[in-house]
Amino acid sequence: MAEMRYREALNEALAEELERDPNVYLMGQDIGVFGGAFKVTEGLLERFGEKRVRDTPISENTIVGLGVGSAMTGLRPVIELMTINFSLLALDQIVNHAAHIRYMFGGQVSVPLVIRMPQGAGHQLGPTHSHSFEALYLHVPGLLVAAPSTPADAKGLLKTAIRDDNPVIFIEHETLYGQRGDVPAGPDFTVPFGQAAIRREGTDVTIIGISRMAITAGLAAEQLAGEHGIDAEVIDPRTLRPLDLDTILDSVRKTNRCVIVEEGWPHGGVGANLAALIQEQAFDYLDAPVGRVTGVDAPMPYAKNLEQISFPHEAEVIEAVLALFGERSVGLNG
Repeated sequence: MAEMRYREALNEALAEELERDPNVYLMGQDIGVFGGAFKVTEGLLERFGEKRVRDTPISENTIVGLGVGSAMTGLRPVIELMTINFSLLALDQIVNHAAHIRYMFGGQVSVPLVIRMPQGAGHQLGPTHSHSFEALYLHVPGLLVAAPSTPADAKGLLKTAIRDDNPVIFIEHETLYGQRGDVPAGPDFTVPFGQAAIRREGTDVTIIGISRMAITAGLAAEQLAGEHGIDAEVIDPRTLRPLDLDTILDSVRKTNRCVIVEEGWPHGGVGANLAALIQEQAFDYLDAPVGRVTGVDAPMPYAKNLEQISFPHEAEVIEAVLALFGERSVGLNG
């Protein structure tokens, strides 16, 4: 076990998989000489050479198209796009090709492709670099979707993604790259898809946090316990496709209340999907409606003060939980 930053854990996962499998290679803008926009691939060009760590032109549609084609022929490309917003330029390749080729070929061809993308607010990068699009890719059958919130999960889930024979949308949060945490050592460490993590056990309410919001949910849970005597259970799904719905439902059946926290927009979001699943399959156990805390339904502002109120913080999560108990927290949101 070693302490390292989120970006370092990703780097270690990439290095171990490049070492383990000669069919693995990396591709993306500025990932070689520059070491990646967020320095995730730093040092890998020098170690593995330009055939395995390939800088590309600025053309997301071309990059993903090359990845799809090479994956079909037996390679295992790991693509880095500078932000998830730029993946919209490659949506045809991701949705119409990567996600559906295995189905259209009757299972004769697989697409073992990983597309790594940072997302999220907090860096004053404006609306074209800051949004959260988990729900966009969750919608597409044929894709797997991972959103790790800790360095250990960043490493373990990335290694699992690279070894999987299906296309994986691997979502990283820009604010988490510098976060430190303990990471198991050794090339055999992986984290399975479809297995949620219970970050904090509790009995009074279930809080589900998506991506960085799992961290926010944990901080809110500690405040709820200390200041309000509410014992919250915090669940981090880690992967949205496949989804560990059993762990979520077991928790809701125990606590009888649920709040879902995500950074994305409210309409058609991950929280809306989870709320529907919970009310369909655990309705009789609910003592209150499923609560949702989301980002503001607007483009991401550039101004720092406006950006900060455009995505959830602990205060909004606490307010949503207290509302399930018919209470209000004095001083929160007026």
